[in-house]
Amino acid sequence: MARKMTENPQLDMTPMIDVVFELIIFFVVTLKMAQEKDETIRLEDGKHGIILTPEELPPGHMIVDIAKNGRISMCNGTMTPEQVGQRVKERYRRYGEFPVLIRADYRVKHEYVARVMNACTANGIWKIAFVAVQDRKSGKPK
Repeated sequence: MARKMTENPQLDMTPMIDVVFELIIFFVVTLKMAQEKDETIRLEDGKHGIILTPEELPPGHMIVDIAKNGRISMCNGTMTPEQVGQRVKERYRRYGEFPVLIRADYRVKHEYVARVMNACTANGIWKIAFVAVQDRKSGKPK
């Protein structure tokens, strides 16, 4: 007995749609975390420094925020200098050398900045830079 040629095979698209939705959720959450920064930080004037756009930032960089009260954070999550050191150490072990950008409030005590710098250098990272504002539109900071 011969098969009928009228059979039409069906492909269930439900699993593929589920995977696509999971990927969308993953990328939205990842993008949101990558863009979070401490908005309370007021950066120092840096009109004589190198101007970088977000597209020109060094590849693989890590940004550490330091607020006026000494709060250290990454992606809006509060950390201790030891935790920063652990994260730097783990990333250095995985990917090798990378630059650390410090966004420190211009009113913060140097002691807090030095703690972050020491955590980086103790774990093999020597490329440390500071983020500043090129041109403050509202005049001098208070």
